[in-house]
Amino acid sequence: RIQVEHTVTEEVTGIDVVQTQIRIAGGATFDEIGLVQENIKPRGVAIQCRVTTENPERDFAPDTGVISLYRHSAGAGIRMDGVGYTGLAITPYFDSMIVKYTARGSSFAETVARMKRVLIECRIRGVKTNIPFLLNVMTHPQFETGIVTTSFIDENPDLKKVSESAWDFASDEQSDQRKVGAKERLIRYLANLAVNGHPVELGADPTKIQTEHTPALSKVLTLPEGVSSSGTGGMRKILLEEGPEGYAKAVREHKGLLLMDTTWRDAHQSLLATRMRTKELERCAEYTNEALKDAFSLEMWGGATFDV
Repeated sequence: RIQVEHTVTEEVTGIDVVQTQIRIAGGATFDEIGLVQENIKPRGVAIQCRVTTENPERDFAPDTGVISLYRHSAGAGIRMDGVGYTGLAITPYFDSMIVKYTARGSSFAETVARMKRVLIECRIRGVKTNIPFLLNVMTHPQFETGIVTTSFIDENPDLKKVSESAWDFASDEQSDQRKVGAKERLIRYLANLAVNGHPVELGADPTKIQTEHTPALSKVLTLPEGVSSSGTGGMRKILLEEGPEGYAKAVREHKGLLLMDTTWRDAHQSLLATRMRTKELERCAEYTNEALKDAFSLEMWGGATFDV
């Protein structure tokens, strides 16, 4: 059978081992598929790292949960084989490997450097992974010499102590295992508080928790002094009262440039949708209505939808 490490052979020989096996099983000869031993020339060096949802500090016991963030690494000399994605539920009933990276380079040092970068840039959050352990291996002085044996891990048990691992990387957030994912955890904590409030189970007093915004935090955007809402209805009023035909006639007879404002559309698609709720939008609705009363239309809500 073909081993999981077959990608290393494929990268240094250029031979698709899986396809070759299937063709041979189908009756093809070595000559028919061009598999001649004298012509097989290994080139460069390849290393494979299997990323699993395992906790190195618990003797690689599998972790379970839901992946909250999953982002692959890529780049020159990098091959990725995996099935992970954000939202994937990890159960204890199947193999814990979710992706394997194979790095290829002209030398062992170059290949190790590429694999380090891949592991640093790979983002898997929500479950424990063996990435810190793999980085400990890749950065170990003995491993970097390329001279190790199968007893390497047993002889270096500190490799599995990942909680306080630190590496000499350019990114400060990725150089210290204690900082990895720290901002995401903080954001998720704040988001949970904003939506669900302070948990009573942790001692919060419901009678002292403020659930509504005060004017000091979110004030109503009022019209300038001396300006009152005209309530003319603008182009929308024409559409409602005279229908599509009357609306089209008004457009054709209009003398001047008709403008469509896209402030709400652009802002809602990028910023407002993730930072403002309906109650905040309502606070500036009247001001917007007056300021843009003579506009042809307002585009909003992030899609090809027009409110006129």
